[in-house]
Amino acid sequence: MHVKPSTPLFLLTGLAAALGAATPAAAAFVEDSHLSLDARNFYMNRDYRDADKADTPRHKGAAKHKAEDWGQGFMLRFESGFTEGTLGFGVDALGLLGIKLDSGGGTSGTGALLRNPRTGEAADEFSFVGPTAKARLAQSVLTVGTHTPVLPVAYRNDTRMLPQTFEGAQLVSKDIEQLTLTGGQFRSTRLRDSTDYQDMTMFADGAKGGVTSDRFNYAGASYAPLANLTASYFYAELEDNYHQHYANLLYSLPLGDSLKLKTDIRYFDSGDEGNTTVDNRNLGGMFTLVYQGHSLGFDYQEQRGDTGMPFIGGGTDPFTLNTLTYHHFLRAEEDSWQVRYDYDFAALGVPGLTLMGRYVRGDDFQIRGADAHEWERDVDLSYVVQSGPLKNVGLRWRNVAYRGSHTTDIDENRLIVNYTFKFW
Repeated sequence: MHVKPSTPLFLLTGLAAALGAATPAAAAFVEDSHLSLDARNFYMNRDYRDADKADTPRHKGAAKHKAEDWGQGFMLRFESGFTEGTLGFGVDALGLLGIKLDSGGGTSGTGALLRNPRTGEAADEFSFVGPTAKARLAQSVLTVGTHTPVLPVAYRNDTRMLPQTFEGAQLVSKDIEQLTLTGGQFRSTRLRDSTDYQDMTMFADGAKGGVTSDRFNYAGASYAPLANLTASYFYAELEDNYHQHYANLLYSLPLGDSLKLKTDIRYFDSGDEGNTTVDNRNLGGMFTLVYQGHSLGFDYQEQRGDTGMPFIGGGTDPFTLNTLTYHHFLRAEEDSWQVRYDYDFAALGVPGLTLMGRYVRGDDFQIRGADAHEWERDVDLSYVVQSGPLKNVGLRWRNVAYRGSHTTDIDENRLIVNYTFKFW
């Protein structure tokens, strides 16, 4: 769906006006509603350091040496309350608008802007409107329409100018204390640089037989018997592609007044559906020491099976410990480890300033029959203005370096300025 840039704002403004005339019976629908606008200025430059490999992107038959886009994104979000009564009803809506500030046919392709796949030219603007109907009974909520899921089996991508969305239905129940039940079905996905919903695809390194699908079914439970302990299990199936079991354990152990150890264990067991050859087991554990403003973590991730771990293609983020800014480290039989350091400068009297640095190395896999290895290093420096006319404006510099023995090396920089205005 390609609509006029003003459509998201026009539709939600009209909805807000209608709410002003709501009847007393729908008071909670209005009083509990929220309307906000996120403005995200996004610049990205990806430098292909050795643009002569099989995986190097190409334009008009020649290897590209860089990809570069700059744009302005707007995300208008409306969330209603629920009508009064045992069974309450409501509606949410998401309006997205992306505006090109700078791009070129030979250098586009960062995933930030809608572009013509034949010419490479980026559209001047692109937009999308996604409504969601919802119903609530006690502590259970059913939603039908547009979703931006953050599920371990389907994690929407929001690393560019605009977020990825899914269309379908989801039920979340918290009627049982300490237990959250989730289930649903997605029928299609809209990618982060697109205006249209489309069938879903599978990505799994080394797997064959994948087909497009309009059925992604999932169900899961998260149980938190203690404030510092959560256990989760999910099952998912991308019809005619793969099925997947997921288990997770989160535990935080206090070691003193200012010291604690955080443990995150994730396990995926994936198999074939239809005519695919998916076969993967992925086990990872991350252990992080937290002391005042410092966090130091180490993880190891091991894969077994004939293929890499499967996930929904097109930019969806696999929920594995070593999914980084550029690469996911999920090649068939690839084992990888990570070291990560975070620091919150509030401990030094500079609130709003944070630093993150991490390094991942992957080994024990092959590319086109040859033994291979790869690594990635990420650095994020972020600051949120604390006072003055620019209060709550967020600034982030993200720097990435990736090197592989049989793949294209890249250096990358992203500059992001973000601000959220809350109407009510």
